[in-house]
Amino acid sequence: MRLDRFLCEMNLGSRSQVKSYVRQGLVTVNGALAKSPDRQVDELSDKIAFRGEPLCYKKFVYYMMNKPVGVVSATSDRAEHTVVSLLGKDAKEGIFPVGRLDKDTTGLLLLTDDGGLAHRLLAPRKHVNKTYRVTIAHILAEGDVRRLEEGLDIGEEKPTLPARVTLLEDTEILLTIQEGKFHQVKRMLQAVGNQVLALKRVSFGGLDLDETLRPGEYRELTEEELERLSGDAGVEMTTATEGRESRRRNGGTAPDSGQATEHAERKACRTGGNGR
Repeated sequence: MRLDRFLCEMNLGSRSQVKSYVRQGLVTVNGALAKSPDRQVDELSDKIAFRGEPLCYKKFVYYMMNKPVGVVSATSDRAEHTVVSLLGKDAKEGIFPVGRLDKDTTGLLLLTDDGGLAHRLLAPRKHVNKTYRVTIAHILAEGDVRRLEEGLDIGEEKPTLPARVTLLEDTEILLTIQEGKFHQVKRMLQAVGNQVLALKRVSFGGLDLDETLRPGEYRELTEEELERLSGDAGVEMTTATEGRESRRRNGGTAPDSGQATEHAERKACRTGGNGR
């Protein structure tokens, strides 16, 4: 890789800007001043620094976003703002949202350029958990909870897989599903005679939404989060009748996101934009 391209991929500026940095003597390669922005470097083995700060090249990027209302989960759209457009200068070539949230749905969205990881997370056979905080029109009856947890007909060829329901306040629930059918949560609630008024995804696989992120903000995943996400192979759901009463909550909250809010340093080097 050419040095100037490497510096651009590290979000240090435009091609002309990074060339100027090299000419100013601000860039070193393996401890020696870089003399030409055109020189070839090995991004994985060469030790490259800018203003004395080591730069770490990453083959892929991984961002957690708190998706706001009114933005579509797409890489581009002629009429709408997209989640990728919210990344600004961090929207490197090839980045895309993993799965999709409806335009009026908020919460956790993963964006990456790692197609292999995305494919594995979205593969139906993996049964990766997705948990939503759902505001509904009226209180769920016990029979409605049972139907959701046993799986029900939403007009597809097969019923939905068993879900997990946690009752929070009167008209708020946590709903965990392992599929990603079109408008699935809304259709599941409609099937039991209810209506979704607001929908927010709070977890995806081993990843919990960082609640310190305001709508539209994002950050890179920590190494710990990435390891949990990469290692997630899906788990068996509890049966519909197991522990339903033990999962009831009065005025409860979303799952603890303490681990996700630990902004530990991934490496002792710069890895690009600040993700906000």
